[in-house]
Amino acid sequence: MLILLMRMRAVRVKNEESSGPVTDCVEKKVDAAVHFPTAGLDAKPTPRRPLDKLRPRDKEPDEPVPDCWTETWDTVARTCRFDEFGNLSVKVIDDSRPIAHRMVESFMNKFFPSGYPYSVGEGYLTYTKFRAMQHFSSAALSVLSTQSLLFAAGLRPTPAQATAVSWVLKDGMQHIGKLICSNMGARMDSEPKRWRIFADILYDFGTGLEVLSPLFPHLFLEMAGIGNFAKGMAVVAARATRLPIYSSFAKENNLSDLFAKGEAISTLFNVVGMGVGIQLASTVCASMQGKLVVAPLLSIVHIYSVTEEMRAAPVNTLNPQRTAMIVEKFIKTGHVSSPAELRYRESLLFPDRLIKEAGNVKVGRRLREVVRMPSRLSKVKETFPMEKFLLVCGNKWTDMILEHGATGEDALRGWLVAAYATGTDNLEGRASMETLSEAHAKMNLVFPSFIAEVQKRGWHTDQFLDGSGSRFAWRSPTVSGAVASSSG
Repeated sequence: MLILLMRMRAVRVKNEESSGPVTDCVEKKVDAAVHFPTAGLDAKPTPRRPLDKLRPRDKEPDEPVPDCWTETWDTVARTCRFDEFGNLSVKVIDDSRPIAHRMVESFMNKFFPSGYPYSVGEGYLTYTKFRAMQHFSSAALSVLSTQSLLFAAGLRPTPAQATAVSWVLKDGMQHIGKLICSNMGARMDSEPKRWRIFADILYDFGTGLEVLSPLFPHLFLEMAGIGNFAKGMAVVAARATRLPIYSSFAKENNLSDLFAKGEAISTLFNVVGMGVGIQLASTVCASMQGKLVVAPLLSIVHIYSVTEEMRAAPVNTLNPQRTAMIVEKFIKTGHVSSPAELRYRESLLFPDRLIKEAGNVKVGRRLREVVRMPSRLSKVKETFPMEKFLLVCGNKWTDMILEHGATGEDALRGWLVAAYATGTDNLEGRASMETLSEAHAKMNLVFPSFIAEVQKRGWHTDQFLDGSGSRFAWRSPTVSGAVASSSG
């Protein structure tokens, strides 16, 4: 019996051992099906598809963004932090630069635009240097003129009340000068450099009369009044031309920054100039002889500085002089000058000069002054039927009359036609019209590439600043027989 039981136990253990490998094999097959699914086995677990790996998992909570960090630039370490209101504060924690380096950077930040020199046009540093010298000499000269005026007023053998009235009248003349000069705004837009220099010449003229006033105390009111009249005109012209000059340097539309930093430099050197002027007034210029020596020298420095200051400004708007110079260079070489290349070739005192290679074009005359016969007007209209300009050839120059709404592109088209037509000796009558027609056809061939190069070089062609205000507009014939309306 015992033997029988032992045999039965041995058989059961043998069966369990033999069934183990089978079970493991089934389990392995099931696991393999999970990762590599086999079609048609519905009883098996649903396998994972490859796209399941691309499904976004539940997003874990974001880590807190630090609100404080350290920046290091040019041996300067700064701590930056956001406060509870979201405002950024920056604090210097380490600055190993030399003191001179730090002073220079502080000066640049206060008196030069952000991003200098990459944020401004070419020539800005030269412009700034001469502008500082201009304001320094002007401030010193104004101290001497004020001292002379006070001295001249004290020498007058009149009661103090009459002197006070004269002083008020003197200041009134300055306001009159401002009103008169305000009517010339269009001319200042066209030639801002010329009017800026003219403003400083006027200012020095008025200051010179004030310096000389102690020599003629009986003419105090007349000399001081004329001097202030000239200075009033100078103030308006200087302020009106300031914006076009600054605009020529605004490379990144940072006009406000340029204006603010420019005025900061002016203020700084005005204060320095006043200090030097006070020192001169109490020493060298305490006598009239000293003023007669120092005042002309300061005036020469002043005019020279403003002239070089204006030469450095690359004004990029089109006016008659700059348009003629662009066309002249294109006719000669096939290239277009940039504003920076043209700035030192401009005539600042005589911008109305005629340029033969550019067609001897003169802009600004009224249509009724140029065309006095209906037949000639009809021929001119037939020659340029779709243009916003008229060209009338004379013995010495070619008149260009622009239509209302004419832009810089229209002016350039007219100048090219006049330049191509300049080669003929006789530009009168029928030959003139034929020559202009041929020149117009030639202009149409080259103009697309020409205007593209002009704009690429940085010129603004959306407007033309002729300064005269004389334009015309065609109207339908009326009972009175009027054909065109001319303004100016």
